[in-house]
Amino acid sequence: MGKYTKQDIIRLVEEEDVEFIRLQFTDMFGTFKNVAITKSQLGKALDNQCMFDGSSIEGFVRIEESDMYLYPDLDTFAIFPWRPQQGKVARIICDIYRPNGAPFEGDPRYILKKTLAEAREMGYQFDVGPECEFFLFHTDEEGRPTTTTHERAGYFDLGPVDLGENARRDMVLALEEMGFEIETSHHEVAPAQHEIDFRYGEGLAAADNIMTFKLAVKTIAKRFGLFASFMPKPKHGVNGSGMHINMSVSKDGNNIFYDSSDPWGLSQEAYFFMGGLMAHMRGMAAITNPLVNSYKRLVPGYEAPIYIAWSATNRSPLIRIPSSRGEATRIELRCPDPAANPYLALAVCLAAGLDGIKNRIQPPAPINSNIFELRKDEKAALKIASLPVDLHEAVKEMQQDALVCSVLGTHISERYAKAKKAEWASYREQVTDWEISNYLYKI
Repeated sequence: MGKYTKQDIIRLVEEEDVEFIRLQFTDMFGTFKNVAITKSQLGKALDNQCMFDGSSIEGFVRIEESDMYLYPDLDTFAIFPWRPQQGKVARIICDIYRPNGAPFEGDPRYILKKTLAEAREMGYQFDVGPECEFFLFHTDEEGRPTTTTHERAGYFDLGPVDLGENARRDMVLALEEMGFEIETSHHEVAPAQHEIDFRYGEGLAAADNIMTFKLAVKTIAKRFGLFASFMPKPKHGVNGSGMHINMSVSKDGNNIFYDSSDPWGLSQEAYFFMGGLMAHMRGMAAITNPLVNSYKRLVPGYEAPIYIAWSATNRSPLIRIPSSRGEATRIELRCPDPAANPYLALAVCLAAGLDGIKNRIQPPAPINSNIFELRKDEKAALKIASLPVDLHEAVKEMQQDALVCSVLGTHISERYAKAKKAEWASYREQVTDWEISNYLYKI
């Protein structure tokens, strides 16, 4: 049963003095787009009659098949608390459909909904709790973002050392006003780096919340004259930003990952789900870590995971099992970063886990020592694989993983690979400051 009906939305718009409604959707790369309408057009939009040009969105369709329709998901209605309180602005997240009434196969939200439906057919509900990190940097005289910050705060520091504390406070308040349940917020390890964690939710709601979270954080930061960056590794020499994904699966209201009789408190399904993640992780990396820059974070020395292993006792492997048990039992995947399209990232994570359950993929034994301190021959003996070293390798692995490509579908997998190959080619052509400083005077 939905939270809102069409009549509820119309009534709320009138009662709350909403003048503008943004019909939001997400492109292939995880960028929010929108078509703004006035309340006079709301009835038309709620009847799925709002059309837009899909050929203008990268990765969507060609110009000769450009007409697309926005189907609002009524349960995503929310009022922006940072907009004027007279003539308010609200939003509704939309699904994308073709003129013939068929879901558009290039809509990332559709990809996740399709994968969640497969889980439901197995009797499962997929729940996700993301941990989103970001940086707060200064802007220049013209309002453009920089990587400059005056603060030197570290992990869990507080004001006045934490110069972003007030901005983070307003972010939390704005998110709570939009219906988020914020569990914690704090300064992260690197100067100017922050984290705000919100309560877990069902897979689709979690992906919607990640998109809304990034929009709210960027908007509130701008009010403080700051720029919020979700770039995975904006500065050399400090930790990058991750988006750890905490996952659990329930059946008939019970968390199926928990088994009190197991030494680690994990069920057979939990082990299989983990086995599926590990089996497909190299093929998923281009989705969970989608930028050239993503792989600058995934290097030794900065706490980011590199090795495909799991543990319930330390944080160096790719997968960690947090200590909570019972209904809080969950699997934490630590490699994704906040540049990932959350709809696609959650879809491939769920599909890999379900593949593990269906095919009874058993993970290797846990690695309970610091993997970064193991010698190369020790890692080889334990058969510990690593993530792709760069985007080029990640895209090749994605194209070779039949499960990942089938989840994404032909439309997205082909266009995504083509775009990422072009991104890599453009990067390879660049001559960097590092090259100039290290080679120019020597050669």
